[in-house]
Amino acid sequence: MKKMYDPNRLIVVTNDDGFEAPGFAAAIEVAREFGRVVAVAPATPQSGRSQAITIYEPLFLRERHSEEGLQIYSFSGTPVDCVKFVFDHLLADKKVDLVISGINHGSNSTINVLYSGTMGAAIEGSFYGCPSVGLSLLDHSRDADFTDAKRYSREIIASILQSEEQPRPLCLNVNVPVVPQIKGIRVCRQCRGLWREDFFPHVDPNGRQYFWLTGSYTNYEPEAEDTDEWALANGYVSVVPVQIDLTSYRDLAYLNKVLK
Repeated sequence: MKKMYDPNRLIVVTNDDGFEAPGFAAAIEVAREFGRVVAVAPATPQSGRSQAITIYEPLFLRERHSEEGLQIYSFSGTPVDCVKFVFDHLLADKKVDLVISGINHGSNSTINVLYSGTMGAAIEGSFYGCPSVGLSLLDHSRDADFTDAKRYSREIIASILQSEEQPRPLCLNVNVPVVPQIKGIRVCRQCRGLWREDFFPHVDPNGRQYFWLTGSYTNYEPEAEDTDEWALANGYVSVVPVQIDLTSYRDLAYLNKVLK
């Protein structure tokens, strides 16, 4: 891939695992190949925060690193708080060309997209009319190998930036499998499925009951070959375009009929 660095291009990087996460450093590394980078990530891990915002307590910004073409901050809010702060305050007078959220430790495919802080931040970026990409690697470990994730992130980002027919707002949910050899990229749809939660009860030293949340995922269409789950299970990087509009258009005619 030819070099695409443009000093006039401004890229925002965020995540939901916190500013110290290895995946955040990997995303910054990729972003710097394309332009100047301002990275603002939560001060603490914020997985599962979706589109949550902070409204009942103050928010604190702390600069963590600064050099030519790169500024890194931690922010005491959620991933969406980070994106809002960047667009509405920190870079309010600048044009942001791309938002990268990630690289997340763990999958954000299928129904996970609705819970994910990583995708919450990417979706928020698209609210501002900015092309946004949520990146995830299917490995929760702290020492995860991001080599393939960085490689395919570069390829996808380069294709977006080079495109002259880019729809707006564009938001992509990209997931990278952990396999010996990735077969390529599959543009696909979100798989229908659901998490079923289990709440394991315990008792603390003071006799109070508390619960740990866990659960398992049920794939409602395991045979469908056009979904992100199928792509990942078969060694492909999944790319799902995400839309903001949650209107159920299939139900409009029905409701107009029954709610006369």
